[in-house]
Amino acid sequence: MPETSGTLLLKAKGIPFTLHPYDYDPRADAVGLAAAQALGLKPALTLKTLMVEVDGKPACCVIPSDRHLSMKKVAAAFGAKSATMMPPAKAEKLTGYKVGGISPFGPRRPAPTAIEATATTATKVWINAGQRGLLLGIAPQDALAAIPATAAALIA
Repeated sequence: MPETSGTLLLKAKGIPFTLHPYDYDPRADAVGLAAAQALGLKPALTLKTLMVEVDGKPACCVIPSDRHLSMKKVAAAFGAKSATMMPPAKAEKLTGYKVGGISPFGPRRPAPTAIEATATTATKVWINAGQRGLLLGIAPQDALAAIPATAAALIA
């Protein structure tokens, strides 16, 4: 079983999860949707991790792979005036993960995190485990507790 900072964090906290490797396609237009298709999962339950900047400070958003962020809702969720996407190179440096493999679990420098509220009502969701081509299955409430994160309306 591959180990990442994210899986080590979850193990250390005693949080149950399952690992789901898949063939990562660097040419995919939407990595989360490609992962869902490769694993036969519903896109609404296959979550993507997006790094943003709220009032110039890093934050992490976890949303269904078939949806898009609303920057207005992101700013509101973090009590900020504005929100923008973080440049990929900056996201990689901050998290220690490669784009396409960024996980909200075990980043190099933790940032405030929010998970889309609609996804937290599911029994299980799939989130990147910290490397390209590897998702982990986890109960949303366990994900919220592990990070720790808040549930918030984030999608357009």
